[in-house]
Amino acid sequence: MRRLPPLGAIEAFVQVARLGSIKAAAEELALSAPALSRRVQSLERFIGKPLFARRHQAMVANADGERLLQQIAPVLDQLSDAVEAMTSGTEVLRLRLGILPLFASQRLFPRLGDLRATHPELHLDIDTAAHGIARLGDGLDAVIALARDIDPSLYGKRLDHNKVYVIGSRTLLEGPNPVVDPAQVATLTALIHRDMPDTFTAWRNAAGLEEIEPQAVDHFDSGQLMLEAAAQGLGIAFMLESHFEDANDPRLVRLFDIEVESPYSYWFVCRPRALQSKPVRLFHDWLVKTLGA
Repeated sequence: MRRLPPLGAIEAFVQVARLGSIKAAAEELALSAPALSRRVQSLERFIGKPLFARRHQAMVANADGERLLQQIAPVLDQLSDAVEAMTSGTEVLRLRLGILPLFASQRLFPRLGDLRATHPELHLDIDTAAHGIARLGDGLDAVIALARDIDPSLYGKRLDHNKVYVIGSRTLLEGPNPVVDPAQVATLTALIHRDMPDTFTAWRNAAGLEEIEPQAVDHFDSGQLMLEAAAQGLGIAFMLESHFEDANDPRLVRLFDIEVESPYSYWFVCRPRALQSKPVRLFHDWLVKTLGA
């Protein structure tokens, strides 16, 4: 059998590649920074080539490092799960799930009790960082993403069909000049999510107001903060029907009764081979059944 590098060196490499920092990886592994650096260097010597582009206070995996990470990170995760299962005395299945915070708080977490009752052996590691789809296979087993469509090289299951709602503060309907005419959007600030940049255009076209522009456009990367900004009267949010209904916030109202199909849907996404993994398969089947997708 061909000799393998030390497991500690592999673990150090994976953590540095994922976190992009010797300091952060050292804290994660309870090592000193010099000790961690030596482990990474020992792996590079074993392989015979550098694995990182070293920058000021950052370590970025180069092409060889990325290729190695894609191949060994899932195996290291499986090894960790196997050891956890053996030491706990019970079967433990772990799913590393990338998910948008608003979907998690509105639609997943209220149902997690049912998931635990149905599959008590299944545990979730939740990751709300951006660019989840790009990180599949590198720390993430599956992702719940908001998108128009999914790359055909990946497995994607649409979880809903939604409508675009214009969501604003209830105070916009009160006072001497209530906001009831879609043309009044020209006097307001539009709140747009960076993952849904075309919601305003889709609504504007459906309203027959192709030339109208809002007074200003503020961009967000958090749906929860968008809803709060709308409730505070800072602008009107172009979001989804489900966002409004699930928020159940008495401070918010839907403005303008215009039916607009959303160009965006929530999707369950993973690599095709990941569906052969028991944690991915169990969660996928439970989620599709629970949401009626």
